Amino acid sequence: MITISPDVTTTLTRIRDYIRWGASLFAEHELFFGHGTVTPLDESAAIVLHTLHQPYDLADSYLDSVLTLPEREAVVRLIERRIRERIPSAYLTHEAIFAGLSFYVDERVLVPRSPIAELIEDRFEPWVEEDQVFNILDLCTGSACIAIACAYAFPDAQVDAVDLSADALAVAQINVDKHDMGEQLDLYRSDLFADLPTKPYDIIVSNPPYVAISEWEALPREFHAEPAMGFTGGETGLDLVIRILVDAKHYLAEQGILIVEVGSSAQTLQDMFPTVPFHWLEFERGGDGVFLLTAQQVNDYHSLFASAV
Repeated sequence: MITISPDVTTTLTRIRDYIRWGASLFAEHELFFGHGTVTPLDESAAIVLHTLHQPYDLADSYLDSVLTLPEREAVVRLIERRIRERIPSAYLTHEAIFAGLSFYVDERVLVPRSPIAELIEDRFEPWVEEDQVFNILDLCTGSACIAIACAYAFPDAQVDAVDLSADALAVAQINVDKHDMGEQLDLYRSDLFADLPTKPYDIIVSNPPYVAISEWEALPREFHAEPAMGFTGGETGLDLVIRILVDAKHYLAEQGILIVEVGSSAQTLQDMFPTVPFHWLEFERGGDGVFLLTAQQVNDYHSLFASAV
């Protein structure tokens, strides 16, 4: 249990005071960071600046601004909740940044944090030509952050976003409306490809559930605040991934690409299919466990994938 002295709001006055204070408390209480921030200081800054309705890149000169008493109290309440409830800060602020864009999030979806954002910002170069991308599919869309970021990156492409969870699609719809993507992006409730119209996609991208059940059970408390449906992929973590590999053949355009994040299950996947030339992508900003296959490769190894179902 955490007890915060009432003197805090009188002795701490500036933005930087509260960022430092929050970081110290987070470190003291050994919180886990892995939902968009990696250090106690970054986590504290995100909470404080969001509470004050300020951008995350606020100029240093403003950090000495003195807060009003109601502002101080609001900051203290969120910092206290982050420690007491052990939930990702994005659920407290209802905001996550992905590919430089702001998304609404709550406990119905995972907090966006995929390295796929970097691929989208680079428009999947050199794997596709921007003017040759007409249809994009995002499987297991969650908050729709990947789908919406793709729509920004390829404004002339139609984007379809799929999820089995009605709750996740409700959050996705909030973000589609927030970014005014209703004409360019369609949401589907479907078990992967099951209820999709058959059409060729130039890019199929997915961040599906890929964590083995035993691994998920051992994750820090913050992860268990997120929906288990978005995490667990069966005993090996690869149940949905294999289904995607099998069915993608029927939905990829001739020159299309398939990109799937499998995270910690990357080695398991490679061991399962040792002859498949998965291209494991590298990221300047960190992250791993994302593979790319061309449509030709998906076709060439289809029988091998199908044998694993």
